[in-house]
Order: sequence, then C-alpha cells, then structure tokens
Amino acid sequence: MSRIEVLKTYKLFINGQFPRTESGRYYSVKNKKNQLIANVCRASRKDFRNAVVAARVTQPSWASKSALNKSQMIYRLAEMLEGRKNQIIEELVIQDIPVKKAEQEVITAIDRIIYFSGWADKFIQIYSAVNPVASSHFNFSLPEPTGVVSIIAPEEPSFLGLISVVIPVIISGNTCVVLASEKYPLNAITFAEMLATSDLPGGVVNVLTGFEGELISHFANHMDVNAAVYARKSEKSIQTIQELSSLNVKRAVLWNKKNWWNEEEVENPYLIIDTCEIKTTWHPVENIGMSGNKY
Repeated sequence: MSRIEVLKTYKLFINGQFPRTESGRYYSVKNKKNQLIANVCRASRKDFRNAVVAARVTQPSWASKSALNKSQMIYRLAEMLEGRKNQIIEELVIQDIPVKKAEQEVITAIDRIIYFSGWADKFIQIYSAVNPVASSHFNFSLPEPTGVVSIIAPEEPSFLGLISVVIPVIISGNTCVVLASEKYPLNAITFAEMLATSDLPGGVVNVLTGFEGELISHFANHMDVNAAVYARKSEKSIQTIQELSSLNVKRAVLWNKKNWWNEEEVENPYLIIDTCEIKTTWHPVENIGMSGNKY
C-alpha cells in the first residue's frame, strides 16, 4: 500500500500563539495539477477582533523599547530566516513558483529585513525637526507610532510582499494584524513560526489567513485600528478601505503600485513614516537680558 502523506494544517498566529479559527472553517490550497497541498484556516471577524486586542495590549510596551533593541530583534528575524530559507523556497515551489524566482524572492526578503532593521535608530533623526517659531519657545516635531495597523498583504509575491509591508510598519513601534496572500498563504504561517520563537513579543505581528472579500470591511472599519494598509489591486477594496477608514479617521495607506515589490523603491524609509504620526512639542525658553536678569 502506498503511504498517504500527512498534510499540514496551517493555523492562525495571534498573540504569539497558533489558534485554529474560532469558526472552525478552512480552505484548501491546491497546485496547478489540482493536487491538495495544505489546509489553511479561514479567519473570521472574531479572529480579527482577537488579533486587534492582542496588538493593542502589546503596542505600548513594544513602542517603549529602545530603537537599538527593536533593530536587534528585527535583525534576529533575518538570521532565523537565513537558517530556514530552504524551507521557504520549497513552499514557494510547491505552490508553483519557479525555483529561481523563489530563491530570489527569499534572498531579497532576508536582505530587506536587514535593510529596514538598520533604519530603526536612524529614521527619527531624519524625519524630526526643530521648527522656527516667533515666540520664546523651542518647537520640536518628531515621528511616533500611530498604534495598531491592519494590513492586507500582496497576493504576489506572497512572501516578499508580506515582509515588505510588515517590517516598515513595526519598526517605528506599531503593532499589526496582517492578512496573508489568499492564493499563496503557506509562507506567511511558516514566517509566523519564526516570529513565535524570535525575540519579538507576542502580539507585535499577528497573521491571519482567509478571504479578502470577507475581511476587508473589518480591517477598515474596526474602531481600535489606527491605520489600514492595502497592498493589492482591487479597486473595489481600495474604495472600501478609503470609505470605511473615515469612521474613526484612521489613516488609509495604499501600497499598490504595479510590480514594485522587487524594486529598490520599496526600500524607502518614507514607508516607515506612512504609519507614523508627527508629534510637535513646545517648550518655553527663559530669556536673559544684558544685565543677566531673566524676563
């Protein structure tokens, strides 16, 4: 008798743990030959709400960590991915991605994590300012994390796209809930397995798998989400994001340029600022006259 292969069931990743969807639903991932590759959880609205709660609880402590510490933790992800890159490549290949293309995608993803980890202790200096004012004050502006960010990751390239949207969001101190590629979801959960054993606190990155059409409105209108990032092409979903984000005046960010995930344009620190708020602080200055008296 021929052996029946044990297929992996890919679960969700919420608050550093791997729960099955509360709805009990799943969908099957098949290759071009219509062969079953894996079963993947189909996340529900409740799963998304649970992930937002986890992200909100974790966000203040993550944001309070030093820039150097965040950089070290994110660099550690690149180290872990380097050690398991063959597994990621194999998963891409069984999802019908050509070998050479899969290898290049994974290598680029590793390099991109390293690149953005280097910005953790630099972007604030680049984008902060001492502003000229007419009164006796110092006036400072500097970027701060906006809070919890919902992300619809690209369909293709599934792994590189996921890395390219998640890392710029969390580098500033945000936490996120990300919906992985619907067609190629396997790498997202394998990446979550690395997150679970990395130095990043549980809840910083929460990974859901499921259908964009079912979840898009929840990603956009949840009142405890501070920004929504959309990285796909659907004009209907773009309209939904833009309209529903206005309910609590959350920022709607569109990273949907055609075929730009392999370009250097994506390695742009402005992507970090897209999910930051600029905070301005005024501080009084004591004026000292010629006589040495304060006035």
